[in-house]
Amino acid sequence: MKSDLSQGTNPTPLKKASLDKDLTKLVHVERATRFISRRLFAPGLALLFLAVAGVFSSIFIGTQPNAVFIVVAAMLGGYMALNIGANDVANNVGPAVGSRALSLMGALVIAAVFESAGALLAGGDVVNTISKGIIDPSLVPDTQTFVWAMMAALLSSALWVNLATYIGAPVSTTHSVVGGVMGAGIAAVGFGAVNWSTMGKIAASWVISPVLGGIIAALFLAFIKINVIYQDDKIAAARRWVPMLIATMAAVFSCYLMMKGLKRVWNPDFITIGAIGIGIFIVALALLRPWVRAKSEGLENRNESLRVLFHLPLICSAALLSFAHGANDVANAVGPLAAILHTAQSGDIATKVGIPVWVMLIGAVGISLGLFLYGPKLIRMVGEQITKMNPMRAFCVALSAAITVIFASALGLPVSSTHIAVGAVFGVGFFREFYTSQSKRRQVYVKKHIRYPSQSPEVIPTQEEVIRRKLVRRSHFVVIIAAWLVTVPAAASLAAAIYTGLTLFR
Repeated sequence: MKSDLSQGTNPTPLKKASLDKDLTKLVHVERATRFISRRLFAPGLALLFLAVAGVFSSIFIGTQPNAVFIVVAAMLGGYMALNIGANDVANNVGPAVGSRALSLMGALVIAAVFESAGALLAGGDVVNTISKGIIDPSLVPDTQTFVWAMMAALLSSALWVNLATYIGAPVSTTHSVVGGVMGAGIAAVGFGAVNWSTMGKIAASWVISPVLGGIIAALFLAFIKINVIYQDDKIAAARRWVPMLIATMAAVFSCYLMMKGLKRVWNPDFITIGAIGIGIFIVALALLRPWVRAKSEGLENRNESLRVLFHLPLICSAALLSFAHGANDVANAVGPLAAILHTAQSGDIATKVGIPVWVMLIGAVGISLGLFLYGPKLIRMVGEQITKMNPMRAFCVALSAAITVIFASALGLPVSSTHIAVGAVFGVGFFREFYTSQSKRRQVYVKKHIRYPSQSPEVIPTQEEVIRRKLVRRSHFVVIIAAWLVTVPAAASLAAAIYTGLTLFR
């Protein structure tokens, strides 16, 4: 057999098997290192924030008595703020992202800016020490018991929201804090310390919030389908009704902002709120009619053309919902922290305490950072994975959320903004299932465009195909409802266990 050289060809290079194997191992190690570093970036940055929060608090409190408790509480408050940003904020921007009115990065920036603005500008300078008044502070035997109970409540609620975020379930951080305070209070004082009538109202809100939000969202979607989407001349119908819909949103969100977003700095009566809302509706309607007409010029007579008219309202709604959420729910993170700070410094238990600026800053920064690090998962869940969103459906969800909160607040019902927003998403999805399979108007529309397909550039499914569709993912529905039902008892059990464990070492 002739060699490669005798045939005039290049000799086959000698392979160094051991060297190649070593180089391959190094490549795999580098890839694994990069992968792990990406996975560790978010928790590493979160831990750095908590360390900074502890150092930040120590600068302001100095060497006063009980400084260690305050530093630890500041870190727990920061941890809770991270979880609020990771979980709760998704409800404000998720539908806008799912409908493609906002990019994910745009939603993160808008939410972070307006959450922080709401917390710092309208979060107020006074907060209740006991969330929702569910525990009677006069029954707490001493200040040390109160401090330990608040720390247990803060840690347990943060742990529960963290777990819910991990499994992809949007839950109410307010209910988490309520459960934490209740569990710690029971462990510290006994069942007699709990205001059970208040707890009954909170439990009722588990049903009232999502059902009411879903019904209102479904009603608005039905109105849009009947009066705009299934009209032969969609553009003319949009010019007639879209200005009124957006003006309604402007008025409703103005009232929502006055009742929820600004209530800690300005608390007008219902007559004033209603008068301002009507005035804003009239002004908005006058401005929106020419805007919608100009925006709709040259649009094709199809559903996709209508979506551009709802982009700006959705962006504004995401910003205003985030502002109101920051103003309200920052108290879930800094309320127990402010209570611990006041008790540690003054030696007494107060029902309301002031919030120092540095405490509010920890809450605001923590919410924004948690949103950027862990928020995208829940944003995609709410906006894309429960049911398919488009701008009209997302508009109905946002408008329903604001109307439901206003209606419930007027009746004095404690409701969860998380439950309302997610319930509205479910309401939109279930209504679509019902409407597409049962509506005679839809059946006529389908038959018309199947018989005369040249009249519609859209691909219209047959009625049999539509009936078989499930437009809401049942697995997500079951997981979320289960998480809602166990939030208060789970947080309460965690708090009781943590308080019991802490008392063993004090």
